[in-house]
Amino acid sequence: MKLGFLNDQSSLETRSTLDLVSAKKLISKGIDVFVEKSFSKELFSDDDFVQIGVTIKERYDILKSSDFIVQLSPLNEDEIKVMKKGAIFYGFLNPFFNRPLLTTFSKFGIKAISMEMIPRTTIAQKMDILSSQANLAGYVAVMVAAERIKKVLPMMITPAGTISPCRVFVIGVGVAGLQAIATAKRLGARVEAFDTRPVVEEQVKSLGAKFIKVDLGATGETQDGYAKELSAEKLKKQKEVMAKQCQLCDIVITTAQVFGRRAPRIVTKDMVLNMSRGSVIVDLAVDSGGNVEGAELGKEILINGVNVIGLANFPGHVAVHASQVLSANIFNFIDEFWDSENKIFQFDMSNEILSSSVITNDGEIVNKMFLE
Repeated sequence: MKLGFLNDQSSLETRSTLDLVSAKKLISKGIDVFVEKSFSKELFSDDDFVQIGVTIKERYDILKSSDFIVQLSPLNEDEIKVMKKGAIFYGFLNPFFNRPLLTTFSKFGIKAISMEMIPRTTIAQKMDILSSQANLAGYVAVMVAAERIKKVLPMMITPAGTISPCRVFVIGVGVAGLQAIATAKRLGARVEAFDTRPVVEEQVKSLGAKFIKVDLGATGETQDGYAKELSAEKLKKQKEVMAKQCQLCDIVITTAQVFGRRAPRIVTKDMVLNMSRGSVIVDLAVDSGGNVEGAELGKEILINGVNVIGLANFPGHVAVHASQVLSANIFNFIDEFWDSENKIFQFDMSNEILSSSVITNDGEIVNKMFLE
C-alpha cells in the first residue's frame, strides 16, 4: 500500500500527522510511506524522514499515486479529482457543516473517513484523535489564561499579607474540561466546574474541584459521551447560574460543544460586562460557533476590560506533543485494519469503527447518520 501524508494548507496548522516513531512503525509493516516536500518542517526535516526510509514527493504526485492519503484539513475539489478512484482519504471532514465536500468525495469515488467520527469505544480509544487533542487543548487553555490574568494562581502567604488564589470556572466537563480542571488545580487555583450531565460530578470532585449544581431535570448524554442539546427553558436557567458564577471568577474556560451542531451560546455579553476588569475568558469552542458572545476565532478581544480569547488550534500551541499523540492515533487506526499477509488496508464496513467513521464509499454517501 502507498500511504501519503500531505502538508496542511492552513497557515494556522503547526501540527504534524506523522512523526519519526510512527513512520518507522508503518515502514516496518511493509507500507510505502510518502510525505510532501517540506513536510512538518517546523518539527522534522525532510532528511530526517529520508534517513528512516520515507520518500519525499511533490503534493500532486502523492495525490495521484497514493492508495491512502492523510491530511488534517479537507482537500479541495481539484485535489480530490486527481486521486485514484477507490483511494482512501483520512482527515477532519467537519461533515455536519460541509455537505458539498461529501458530495465531491462520492462523485469521484473516494473513500472518505472522518477523524471526528471515530466512535468513543474502548477498542477505538487509541485512535480517538478528538480526545487526544482536546486533552492538550484543555491544558493550553489554562496556561494561556494564566499568562494573561496578571495575577498569581495559587494562594501565597507573604510578609505583606495573604494573596487569595485565583478562581477558575470551567464550563463543560468533557476531555478538555477535565484537563483544564486538573491543570488549574496543579497551579494552585480555586476551581469550580459545571456540566449539564450530573454524571460528571464525581470526576470533578476527584480532581479537587467543586461541581456547580443546576437543577435542569433530565439532560443526559449521547452514546459517544457528548452532552445533549438543552431546551430554551433549560438554557435560560443554566445561564442565570452561569452569570452569578462568572461574576465571581478571575478565569472562565468554556469547552461546551454539542456533537454535530453549533456550540451553545452560554456566556452572553451582559455576563462578560459584569465580570471584573482584568478577568480572562478562554473559549475552546470558538471554532464551532463559540460559547462566548463576542469571541472571534483567532483573536483576543477586550470587552470592558475582560480579555476574551478565541485562539485557533489550541493543541497546535504545544505542537511537539500534539503531533506525537496525533501521529500515534493515526498509526493505531491504520494498524487496526492492516492485513500483514496481503499488505492491504482491510476496508471492512461491518466493523463498528469503520461503519461509524466512513462517510463515502463506492461513489455514495454511506454513513447512516447522514443518510437518516
